Amino acid sequence: MLAKLGRKMGTSSQFGVLLLSIGLLLVTACAFTANEVNALTAFKEAIYEDPFLVLSNWNNLDSDPCDWSGISCSMARDHVIKINISWASLKGFIASELHNLVYLQELILHGNLLIGTIPKEIGLLKNLKVLDLGVNQLTGPIPSELGNLTTIMKINLQSNGLTGRLPPELGSLKYLEELRLDRNKLQGTVPASNSSDFSGNVHGMYMSNVQPTGLCRSQLRIADFSYNFFIGSIPKCLGYLPRFNFRGNCLEDKDPKQRPSMQCGGTPTPRSHPAVSNKHRAAEDDSKHHASTSRPAWLLILEIVTGVMVGVLFLVALFTALQKCKNKSSIIIPWKKSASEKECMAVYIDSEMLKDVMKYSRQELEVACEDFSNIIGSSPDSHVYKGTLKGGPEIAVISLCVKEEHWTGFLELYYQKEVADLARLNHENAGKLLGYCRESSPFTRMLIFEYASNGTLYEHLHYGEGCQLSWTRRMKIIIGIAKGLTYLHTELDPPFTISELNSNAVYLTEDFSPKLVDFESWKNILSRSEKNSGNISNEGAICVLPNALEARHLDIQGNIYAFGVLLLEIVSGRPPYCEDKGRLVDWAKEYLEVPEVMSYVVDPELKHFRYEDLKVICEVVSTCVQPSSKNCRSSMKDLCEMLESGIDTSISVELKASSLAWAELALSS
Repeated sequence: MLAKLGRKMGTSSQFGVLLLSIGLLLVTACAFTANEVNALTAFKEAIYEDPFLVLSNWNNLDSDPCDWSGISCSMARDHVIKINISWASLKGFIASELHNLVYLQELILHGNLLIGTIPKEIGLLKNLKVLDLGVNQLTGPIPSELGNLTTIMKINLQSNGLTGRLPPELGSLKYLEELRLDRNKLQGTVPASNSSDFSGNVHGMYMSNVQPTGLCRSQLRIADFSYNFFIGSIPKCLGYLPRFNFRGNCLEDKDPKQRPSMQCGGTPTPRSHPAVSNKHRAAEDDSKHHASTSRPAWLLILEIVTGVMVGVLFLVALFTALQKCKNKSSIIIPWKKSASEKECMAVYIDSEMLKDVMKYSRQELEVACEDFSNIIGSSPDSHVYKGTLKGGPEIAVISLCVKEEHWTGFLELYYQKEVADLARLNHENAGKLLGYCRESSPFTRMLIFEYASNGTLYEHLHYGEGCQLSWTRRMKIIIGIAKGLTYLHTELDPPFTISELNSNAVYLTEDFSPKLVDFESWKNILSRSEKNSGNISNEGAICVLPNALEARHLDIQGNIYAFGVLLLEIVSGRPPYCEDKGRLVDWAKEYLEVPEVMSYVVDPELKHFRYEDLKVICEVVSTCVQPSSKNCRSSMKDLCEMLESGIDTSISVELKASSLAWAELALSS
């Protein structure tokens, strides 16, 4: 009995010790988590403007921040390992308290409006692998403490206002593979040994008897130093990098285009001139003085008159050149009008960007569009005209509604990028850009597309005759849209997405083949100008397009969701939203997955449809719009394969059940 009691007591004591250990662990974890929550709270408090309410669910009373926007935690949900808040237009400072997130591996705050300096305490994040503070408004020097980030692999500080010298301590980061410092105001030399004993290879590694210094010790694969104020020469050990990654500086190497000498503090003194003694210089000055005093008066008058005439001729030539520049594409354009002419700014434009795109004159388009009287679409941002080119195809011309005084250098750069991006689309289900129009008198910015003669899909679904869009024709349109999106998302590099994918973005040709056209891209141009124009410094320096806007905004998952809504709109004939029934997706949910009522989704005007096709459509719609699958939706390639393999678009199927199909066959033949 006593033995049994002893065993029970022993078991109880072991169990108690176990509970105590677990309790201690939980207390420790909670205490550490509280420390991290405090760090995140300090970050939020340093942000004074959050227009998209990204930080709205950051509640400091919540001891578990793992579900906060932009926060990723470890598998055990006990440490924050990633902060990713990009393109949120956050205004504020970077809190130094972030160094308390000691397990943080990625800090990504790309494309916001953060100001102030980079806290030196960031250097305490020993587990940090990615630091991306690019495209903000940060100022001051790069802290040398970043050289303590021993595990860092990527540093992106591009498109800020950083000044001072580049810390040589960055060379001690042996795992650093990517360093982007372009478009700042950094000065001094690039800290790396320039010894001729070094010879770089494609991975940045080299053999030498001399100990390498600075960035020569790193393993950089990608590095961009362009558009700063670096001086000296390009280090030989970084010679494997593309030359254009050093352009826009004050380097001695003239291979990549460098800044004019006046932006680099004047003309540098000659490097190889023998020293001139004070005695010799004094003798020179003395001889010049005697020469000037011995000149006759008439010669002096002649020199003055000649100087005035040369000055007048120079001013006339300069004025003529400026007048010509107004009518031609220039590499440098005015950034904005300023109260002081001395504060004038300029923007570099890539003159090669539009070299392969056809340019039309406004006069040509006026004639083609009957003096711009044939309006086929209108919005607050743009007008769409229909026209016919002389001896050419029918065209749709989009004209941007913006006043010249509101047109900034930022907008001009984005406009040109948009034209170049649209021009690369080449697919039977994507609208073909024929060219652009860019003139200053009168101010004009237009895009010219090939016209699809049957109007928009929206018009046919909601204002046209239902018989024109039979089931088979709708299925062909769906597969055509899927093919077009597959091309844009997966076959283009970089990918391309439609700004607002809906039935108004789908134009139909004479044989009802769909063409995806991104007419809404103008809204992006204007909104991004308002959102990002603050990223450009106004201190009189040469400004360039930030990398943030060099790439078109990609929303592939948004396109896939919109594709699901578009499928519902096509098969049901209902608009995406109406006041009496609300959102189309909400209305259709109760029918999508129940075979007995699935047919209620179909447009009542359709007298015939294939149930097998409908099942495939509903399956694809569910995949696109279900919130549970938001982060793991199938790609457009997968969805297109599902549609192509599951839908029968042969006309023979419909001929058996619908006499209207004969009329469709006659129209399409």
